[in-house]
Amino acid sequence: MPGIFWLMPVSALLALGFAYYFFRQMLSADEGTDVMKKIALHVRRGASAYLRQQYKVVLIVFIIITIIFSIMAYGLGIQNPWVPFAFLTGGAFSGLAGFFGMRAATFASSRVANACRTSLNSGLKLAFRSGAVMGLTVVGLVLLDISIWFTILNLAIPETTVGIKLLTITATMLTFGMGASTQALFARVGGGIYTKAADVGADLVGKVEAGIPEDDPRNPATIADNVGDNVGDVAGMGADLFESFAGSILATALLGAAAYTGDYIDNQFNAVLAPMMIAAVGTLLSIFGVYMVKTREGATQKDLLKSLGFGVNFSAFLIVIFSFIILYLLRLPNYLGLWGSIVVGLLAGIGIGQSTEYYTASAYKPTKKIAASSQTGPATIIISGIGTGLISSAIPLLIIAVAITLAYGFATPTIFSFDRADINFGLYGIAIASVGMLSTLGITLATDAYGPIADNAGGNAEMAHLGPEVRKRTDALDSLGNTTAATGKGFAIGSAALTALSLLAAYFEEIKMMFVKFLNQPETLINNIPAKDATFIDFIYHYEIHLMNARVIVGILIGVMAVFLFSGMTMNAVGRAAQKMVDEVRRQFREIKGIMEGKTEPDYARCVEISTKGAQHEMLMPSLLALLIPIAVGLIFGVAGVTGLLIGTTSAGFALAIFMANSGGAWDNAKKFIEEGNYGGKGSENHKAAVIGDTVGDPFKDTSGPSLNILIKLMAMASVVTVGIAVSFHLL
Repeated sequence: MPGIFWLMPVSALLALGFAYYFFRQMLSADEGTDVMKKIALHVRRGASAYLRQQYKVVLIVFIIITIIFSIMAYGLGIQNPWVPFAFLTGGAFSGLAGFFGMRAATFASSRVANACRTSLNSGLKLAFRSGAVMGLTVVGLVLLDISIWFTILNLAIPETTVGIKLLTITATMLTFGMGASTQALFARVGGGIYTKAADVGADLVGKVEAGIPEDDPRNPATIADNVGDNVGDVAGMGADLFESFAGSILATALLGAAAYTGDYIDNQFNAVLAPMMIAAVGTLLSIFGVYMVKTREGATQKDLLKSLGFGVNFSAFLIVIFSFIILYLLRLPNYLGLWGSIVVGLLAGIGIGQSTEYYTASAYKPTKKIAASSQTGPATIIISGIGTGLISSAIPLLIIAVAITLAYGFATPTIFSFDRADINFGLYGIAIASVGMLSTLGITLATDAYGPIADNAGGNAEMAHLGPEVRKRTDALDSLGNTTAATGKGFAIGSAALTALSLLAAYFEEIKMMFVKFLNQPETLINNIPAKDATFIDFIYHYEIHLMNARVIVGILIGVMAVFLFSGMTMNAVGRAAQKMVDEVRRQFREIKGIMEGKTEPDYARCVEISTKGAQHEMLMPSLLALLIPIAVGLIFGVAGVTGLLIGTTSAGFALAIFMANSGGAWDNAKKFIEEGNYGGKGSENHKAAVIGDTVGDPFKDTSGPSLNILIKLMAMASVVTVGIAVSFHLL
């Protein structure tokens, strides 16, 4: 193993070490008054109880899937025998990432609220560094897991045919991403249903009907709402981006092993190492960027956005420099072009983030126009939010289209050669662009995890009846958190599109490995060439992947259907769970005497229980849908059908996810903008209209929208892992 490889496990350990340091630093901060401590304890216990219940359900699903993979591997011989183990470790590490991030967030909320009693800067730094615990834990666990698997497989798999060993290693490692994706989807869907059932119930009955403020302790759903922020936006997002980061690195490594064969075989190992080294250096730079985030007292929303943006952009600037050095040291052919692909990925990520910020932040026109539309009632504010969300999807789609074109063109041996012989190099360029986009995930995810921490801090301050100056500071941090959360979702969805495209390319490399390694048919003719020598384009011709093939068209339509079916199922799941929550909150207001006077404490536990049961019951069917559809399409329509399925899912899922995330974020910040005293302020008819708009947007931005980017990747990953079915048993 070359010396440069050890940069990856060292970076992993440093990231985990700093995550622990920030966690201990946060714990040393003052938690505030006894009331603040009590509120935080309620939230912490509720979040832990929910995760324990969720992990029990997920464990049963994982055991069943592992048994199926074992039968495929050891009984039918159409599966890599390492897959069952890789699947389990991927799920376990993804679950750990979410758990540790959520634990940090639930301990941080009261401390951030207490820090805001001193200054805005103290609250911002503490909230952001608590969010960094999540970011650094995610990237640290990904790099650690990849380091361990790469070392084990490098020792365990012998070299047979030249170049096949690294293809086998990277193809095997890619399957551990399916475990991460499966766990992430359950976490996102379950957490999203939980948090939005509570949020909708709290808003509709508390704000609109009872006329009490957000996070008022008299509202029975308040604790459940705060618990939901942690299980959905912290644990769910952590698991989500864990599998994005892992999937992009591993898909790039596989495509590098595939591209650098023949005359380039001497560069194959370095092409596999390149994405790992870029991710490792990006992790180190993320740690550095965390220390760059600070602000001044009395800062405006634009000032706060600049503070967080400076840390993220500074890390991104440095990775541009260091990625060039890495590619130069690895001596990859056309390293300048590959560097260009990485820069394209970084710029695409920043561009999507900036676009999302513009369409969702209350400092800009789109959100202000939504707030202004509240003057004519809930209907117009809903129409305005939907229109803004639809328009906002145009720029990210164009950015991704341009990024794919440039990343592909830069990576070809002769820059911008679109010759068939160069397709593997172009695909490697697209994949490494996704690594570039995610390279500074440690700090990018910190800005996202910051959001629910700030939100919970505001809830703690309200319930603990802290002074108006403290609430003003926590509101400022919370409003910023809405924007960073929306930006983080846009970033996650953008990275999902590039990663899914990389996985689609990796799908064909897995088909090749199926013939060469597992079916023992290396001489099977693929486009009149033995399978062991066939290229990506040979498999495309062999399976007739073109738009005149009915199986491809049917696959595309099923992919689009899956996206809309999944979105509808998750939206309705939130609606059903929210109805139960609304009924319960109304019952408590009606039957428990003294709640509105503040003399009696509501039954918070009952609302937590309703959200927990609703989430557990409702998350199974949409999540299993993502696993079953690729298998069914592969079984019926074969490789051509699965290829169409992944194209349809990626295209429709990316566009719809951007629309939903941005609409929801804009509605939320329009409500916050009114609450700041605009258009009548809190309690006005305009405010009630904005609350309804925000309520409609809640499942858009926190359940269906962010879950779609996992759906895209999980369906791609499930297709890759079950490729033996599509190759061996298809009916048409």
